[in-house]
Amino acid sequence: MVLRAISLAVIFMLSACGMPDVEVTVEQDHQEKPRPVKVVVVTLFEIGEDTGDRAGEFQLWKERRAFDEILPFHGYKDLHYNSEDGLLVMVTGIGTARATAATMAVGMDPRFDLSKAYWLTAGIAGIDPEDATVGSAAWAEYLVDGDLGHHIDAREIPEDWPFGYFPRYTTRPFDPEKPEPSGEMYRLNPGLTEWAYQLTKDIELPDDPSVQHERDLYTEHPNAQGKPKVIKGDHIAALTFWHGALLNDWANRLVEYWTDGKGNMVTSAMEDTGSYLSISWLDKIERADKDRFMVLRMGSNFTMQPPTRTAAENLLKETQGYKYAGLEIAVESGYIVASKVVDELLENWDQYEDTIPTSE
Repeated sequence: MVLRAISLAVIFMLSACGMPDVEVTVEQDHQEKPRPVKVVVVTLFEIGEDTGDRAGEFQLWKERRAFDEILPFHGYKDLHYNSEDGLLVMVTGIGTARATAATMAVGMDPRFDLSKAYWLTAGIAGIDPEDATVGSAAWAEYLVDGDLGHHIDAREIPEDWPFGYFPRYTTRPFDPEKPEPSGEMYRLNPGLTEWAYQLTKDIELPDDPSVQHERDLYTEHPNAQGKPKVIKGDHIAALTFWHGALLNDWANRLVEYWTDGKGNMVTSAMEDTGSYLSISWLDKIERADKDRFMVLRMGSNFTMQPPTRTAAENLLKETQGYKYAGLEIAVESGYIVASKVVDELLENWDQYEDTIPTSE
């Protein structure tokens, strides 16, 4: 509106100064009523086409839900909206930067009223074999950023340092004199997270016998050899796709460090600290409610190698062409578990519109 007013002012000034052939056209303002949104499902990527081929995170939502509007979006993919239910599904694109930008863009989009919307990220992730197996789905309460910090190559670090990564404003890895987190850690609404977990914890998740061979290789990790399940477990987000036993130890210790021992690193991906940062800033201008943000991550691959492979061998085996051992069952688990929460919110909106659910 401001830009339009400025443009008109410039036109009138040129006309007043005697500029020839200046035609002034004023179009009637049309204020589109914002679409009410009850739930935003945030997916991060898709493989190939949106339907009919190997499914990424978005495809099952596209194929199994009804959307009466596909809205153009200046991001990775167009937005899908169901006007009857108030469900909006988006695809951010891979990486912290894309997720941050896409979430902010949707949050500022005048086509939507998101003031009471619940946001649910449903994406695949690496999963720590110490805690669970591929195909499992984990609700996160703590999000830790694995990028903010300093980094010295391992070949040049002091001999008494366990890693070359260490937080800003500190003097060494896991410095006990740590500052207050300023983007390194976020805590989601614990009541809502627990509610989502309790609602879904007894869901029987899909499995595939072909995945068992990969699980059996993790002979030192009994939880990796079990069946997929819904759990609570915290999340580390880093734009670098790290892998291996040593970095798995680093990630666990970093989550423990920033959460004062209250968090446990279970899953690793890239985007969620960026998405939540956008939501928290949108909250300041009442465009979103940060207490309505949830993160569900499904294990598509392990965060470290089994004893029979090196870290490099395991990473390359799985990342070439999305050959993650548990990709298909992880995507299916994500849709099933997230849908349970989405449908509960939509079907009982009169209960959840003004009152955020809690397990208490």
